[in-house]
Amino acid sequence: MSIRGLPAHLVNQIAAGEVIERPASVVKELAENSLDAGAGRIRIEIDGGGERRIRITDDGGGIPAGEIELALQPHATSKIASLEDLEAVASLGFRGEALASVGSVSRLSLGSRTADAESGVRIECDGGKAGQVAPFATPPGTVIEVRDLFFNTPARRKFLKTERTEYNHIDELVKRLALARMDVAFELRHNGKASRNLPGADDAQARLARVERVCGGDFVDAALSIDTEHSGLRLHGWIARPAFSRSQADMQYFFVNGRLVRDRLVTHAIRQAYSDVLYSGRHPAYVLMLEIDPARVDVNVHPQKTEVRFRDGRLVHDFLFSMLNRALADTRAGASGGEQGKTSDHFAGASQSFGGGHSIGLNSPGQGGLGLSVSESISRYAQLAATAGDAAGKTGAVELDRNKDLPPLGFAVAQIHGVFVLAQNAHGLVIVDMHAAHERITYERMKLAWNEDRIRAQPLLVPETLSCSAREVAALEHHAGDLERLGFELTAAGPESVLVRAVPALLANADKAGLVRDVLSDLVELGQSRRVEQAIDELLSTAACHGSVRANRSLTIEEMNALLRDMERTERSDQCNHGRPTWVQLDMGQLDKLFLRGK
Repeated sequence: MSIRGLPAHLVNQIAAGEVIERPASVVKELAENSLDAGAGRIRIEIDGGGERRIRITDDGGGIPAGEIELALQPHATSKIASLEDLEAVASLGFRGEALASVGSVSRLSLGSRTADAESGVRIECDGGKAGQVAPFATPPGTVIEVRDLFFNTPARRKFLKTERTEYNHIDELVKRLALARMDVAFELRHNGKASRNLPGADDAQARLARVERVCGGDFVDAALSIDTEHSGLRLHGWIARPAFSRSQADMQYFFVNGRLVRDRLVTHAIRQAYSDVLYSGRHPAYVLMLEIDPARVDVNVHPQKTEVRFRDGRLVHDFLFSMLNRALADTRAGASGGEQGKTSDHFAGASQSFGGGHSIGLNSPGQGGLGLSVSESISRYAQLAATAGDAAGKTGAVELDRNKDLPPLGFAVAQIHGVFVLAQNAHGLVIVDMHAAHERITYERMKLAWNEDRIRAQPLLVPETLSCSAREVAALEHHAGDLERLGFELTAAGPESVLVRAVPALLANADKAGLVRDVLSDLVELGQSRRVEQAIDELLSTAACHGSVRANRSLTIEEMNALLRDMERTERSDQCNHGRPTWVQLDMGQLDKLFLRGK
């Protein structure tokens, strides 16, 4: 065919194919327009999963009567006017194709009124053909109704799923919008019935209540609050403790300047932060907001604006990893909320560690005597207890008073089947999995024992040649210093091959080719790699597991209490190296409920 210009309605339908995938895509585009218009309340009504009808009403700034016809034209927008505006986009929508695209594949009605206008105006669009502007009685704001989606593109309509599935996509979208804009009230109705009603959240307590309504009470109970700033970046929100991990990535909400994004760099940084506390096959849960100068992030890299590109990706990656890794490291057993990372001053130096600075059983066949030297004495506990008799001094059992001087995990009272330690604290009963707890303590000590130059290189008797991409070879040359620090000696043997002369000594028996390729791949994609550190951590974790106190090992009261004090001081001691919890708390209310007390 000869070259020709495409008809306007066909251009709009092609654009619709990029941004309008299903009814949820329509709701997303229109609701984001409402947010950009300054709406404080958005009402979303859908019928038939959105295929039959979508109606969105907001109380935003509205569209002036003289501009409502132009609003349906492609690439007509009030949000950018120059290249400088495009390079620092602060609004959710900006390209001006949403209304024209939706109108080209549906029967659309747009009514609006500004606050200073006496009445509103309304215009209809049927399959891309706009009608006449007419008066419209409506309060200030905008109301858009979309009927018969894809009525003129039956091929697209055939790909729609069941009504329930399409509704679920819209419901998930509303949840994301509600988390992104806590200050805005959202209402969702399906087939005339109320589905969600989320009032605006103006304070910290209300915001947490909204998170609970969207993500559930279990997430909130396991959540750690984050709010930190560095180098012009601010990260705030909530991350779940590792024990709340998910079997799939269905509770991961990350927003950049209020825009929900799926970004490989962000996902990689968060995954790395959890790598030391999450076992294989599990996914972390989080609701996180990153605030960054709009000029430092490009949001115009995907038609649906679900991906972004950071100007300084490595800075963002390092910031996310370090902040989240620090927050997770402070999850010491017995601490919660503002108590994270703190231990009672009365007990911070009351004992040597579980192991007393001596052997921790790593070289003790069969887990014989652990050779513990514990300076923590029962008489020290008795000084803080309300009552303590002679028997308590002999056996280590202490009658405890609930007061602020008690350590978070309390004092041990018994051991069950050589597996669990029972302790009494100010809140009630603490149950500790002694192997899981000691495994974490041992692992953290082993990591600390390695200093900054712990990664030493081991030359290979016979150097190996690996086939790589040209980008990976270029990354090798650019990051030669980083690779040497990691214990590698690599040289380019050609435009697409690498010669491996040395690898990290601790990983000499690992899959060298796979490790080198993984490291180079990380350098290409992210500008850095933690593959070596992670591989070494895995070795130390395995050693810590084998070197920790085993089940059916009888501990004395002194040894149990030493374990509890070490848990309170050790980073990440809320869970073992595999992500399992190391302890649980049963408060007096829960214990009373078990025995129907007070009924």
